[in-house]
Amino acid sequence: MKYGENMGENLNSKLFYNTILCQTFSPDGRYLLAGNVYGDISVYDLSTALGPRQTDDEEFLGPTYQFKAHPDQQVQSMLTTNNFLVTGTCGEVAGWDWKSVTSSKSLKIKPSWVVQIPSKKDSLEKPDVNCMVYSKENHLIYAGCGDNKIHTINLDTGKIISSLAGHTDFIHSISVFGKQLASGGEDGTVRLWDLRNKENTNILQPHLNDKVARPKIGKWIGAVDFTDDWLLCGGGPKLSLWHVRTMEAATVFDLPDEGIHVADIFEERIITGGAMPYLYHLTYQGVPLAKVPISSKTVYSVIYQENPQKVLSIGGSSNKIDVCTNFNYREMVLKFA
Repeated sequence: MKYGENMGENLNSKLFYNTILCQTFSPDGRYLLAGNVYGDISVYDLSTALGPRQTDDEEFLGPTYQFKAHPDQQVQSMLTTNNFLVTGTCGEVAGWDWKSVTSSKSLKIKPSWVVQIPSKKDSLEKPDVNCMVYSKENHLIYAGCGDNKIHTINLDTGKIISSLAGHTDFIHSISVFGKQLASGGEDGTVRLWDLRNKENTNILQPHLNDKVARPKIGKWIGAVDFTDDWLLCGGGPKLSLWHVRTMEAATVFDLPDEGIHVADIFEERIITGGAMPYLYHLTYQGVPLAKVPISSKTVYSVIYQENPQKVLSIGGSSNKIDVCTNFNYREMVLKFA
């Protein structure tokens, strides 16, 4: 077999097993970025992607360009600040200057800064940065990690200024609303935190509720979101909506999933995905508003924006990214590579 053929086969098998773990939009909303399990980041110019197509419909549009952000590591989480694309991987959070990310065709983009997540004293393993949120107000990043902690990174100094400890296993998902943070983890708990006092104010264990529990899938919490009144969570337990004040389940959603990885409260609807080949839009009462078929068997990332173009983008266990410009149906499919 020729060397070139072997290379091609390796690439094809890589793409066959490709999984997109995270996505974000550039600050001006003109670019979509996606990170995968091989450490690559694909960059799409949305005006080109959403513009009129010259090619045959069968050929999915690939990225404008791609760069290797973290060789031999997974790009596990990603977010946007005004100046930086921020990526989370094993043991570190890195910031990439937007100008170089969105204008350079160079494959040798280097991060502008890197913050190391401290390892446990007796461990050689570095903690994964599984999820991140950015607080514009305070210029802080909250990173949910494999060391069971949520680390607060000050972007002005590039230092970890505090850590929230309480989870007894790694953290899958975090959400910030005002001065509060919600986190969900492998330990089966959803925790609410007061960010001013750095205190854990409430703990919910959905797997202890018979209507919500699914012991065969597990107790882990894969996704959380919340508002003043409502807390949304799911994972091994069914997707459920809880009253924040009483911590009682108001709605338990009946979905055909084998685990929830995405759950967002968006205006008056809930957007959710996980181990099922659909993305659902639901009312708070659980009535389906849309059931969008998708390319992945499991969804790990859903992002959306209203401006400059209305776009909802879905990534998961596939080389394909599903794009909706009307949130209720899939309009096009992009390929990661």
